[in-house]
Amino acid sequence: MKLFLRFFFLLLLFLHGAFGLRAQYATDTAGLAFKTKMIVVPVSLMASGLIVQGSISRQLQNRIIFRYPGFQNSADDYLDFLPGAVSLGLGAAGVKGKHQFGEQVILTVLSAIAAQGVTQSFKMLAKYPRPDNIGYDAFPSGHTTMAFTSATLLHQEYGHRSVWYSVGGYGTAVSVGTLRMLNNRHWLSDVLFGAGVGIGATKAVYYMYPRIKRKITKRRQR
Repeated sequence: MKLFLRFFFLLLLFLHGAFGLRAQYATDTAGLAFKTKMIVVPVSLMASGLIVQGSISRQLQNRIIFRYPGFQNSADDYLDFLPGAVSLGLGAAGVKGKHQFGEQVILTVLSAIAAQGVTQSFKMLAKYPRPDNIGYDAFPSGHTTMAFTSATLLHQEYGHRSVWYSVGGYGTAVSVGTLRMLNNRHWLSDVLFGAGVGIGATKAVYYMYPRIKRKITKRRQR
């Protein structure tokens, strides 16, 4: 219960910071309308991860192990980067996204740093045991965070060109989260929270990037 309350407090801080962006940067981000719906999905996933942590996740994991004993597949070690690699590959090939290729690289790096920074911070705080009892860094899932960061990058850059980019990206991310559970490396709560962090951090970077870019441009013009 104490662990849940600790995470819930951090989630409230996250929400406060997210909504605070609107008031703090209203002037600086003229033409960039903050949309509350941007945080609905990531916050819902993070909240769901907290809600199912404990008995619900353990019961589900027991069923998975019972149904798929000895399951092993290393595809999740590579698939988490695939959507992001596809996005950068399209940009390098000259397929027009929302940003030029150079900016896509910057956005990819910033999103990965932000998402993994949040994930690793929670891992250090929680020290939650993995279902296979190998390590105490289960919550949240770093692989799932990276997978949904990659998927959101692809969605942000090329989702407007075809919905199939988004479907393929998020489908791959869901597969990674599923494999993490089938491989008995993560609980459902780890996967849900990691997915929320990946989506939320990437969207936050995309939201803030134009403001950062304008500030840099103004400094160069001085």
